[in-house]
Amino acid sequence: KVEIDEKISEAIRLAKNSDLPIKELPRRALDDLTGSTNHQGIALVIKPFNYTEFEKLITNAKKPMMLIGLDGITDPHNLGAVVRSAAAFGADGVVIPERRNAAMTGSAWKASAGAAARMPISQVTNLVRSIEDAKKAGCFVVGLDAEGDATLAKMNLATESIFIIVGSEGKGLSRLVREKCDLVVSIPMQSSVESLNASVATAIIMYQVAAERSK
Repeated sequence: KVEIDEKISEAIRLAKNSDLPIKELPRRALDDLTGSTNHQGIALVIKPFNYTEFEKLITNAKKPMMLIGLDGITDPHNLGAVVRSAAAFGADGVVIPERRNAAMTGSAWKASAGAAARMPISQVTNLVRSIEDAKKAGCFVVGLDAEGDATLAKMNLATESIFIIVGSEGKGLSRLVREKCDLVVSIPMQSSVESLNASVATAIIMYQVAAERSK
């Protein structure tokens, strides 16, 4: 049985004030509904996530823009963490492919700590084509991969629009995506560590760009 604490009581009050239907479920049913045991005793059924069209994302971005693309990031918690970092470091949008990548599910939304409500997120059918479109819009495309051609410290792109593509921790960038990158960089690490979590690596490269632009 879920304990009704102050926060849950407040959520119930807000739901009632908004005329939202409230249904009480056993904990196991709530686990099944949310796909997790880490739901804190309450869940909200909402409409599917409203993605931003990629063309609109490009048009609305400030200049120089900073976009984040994910290539094969299948963990929704990683996706949510990237969205949260993107909002923190002033990115203009996050781009994810429809296939072989996590979507903005409830788990991803929760991991974003609310940033998904403010950060434009585009789901595209073909990431390679979106990279080509971003180049036409003036973006320099940087891939982040353990097998990079240069280290992150040598990347100085403060004045340019940039599209950062991050691959999965295990496989890195896919071949076609890597071939479309103007530069592939790596994050120097101690030899005892082979790779970083994708969301952590993304936060590091966004911090690097934001720090350069603030000078």
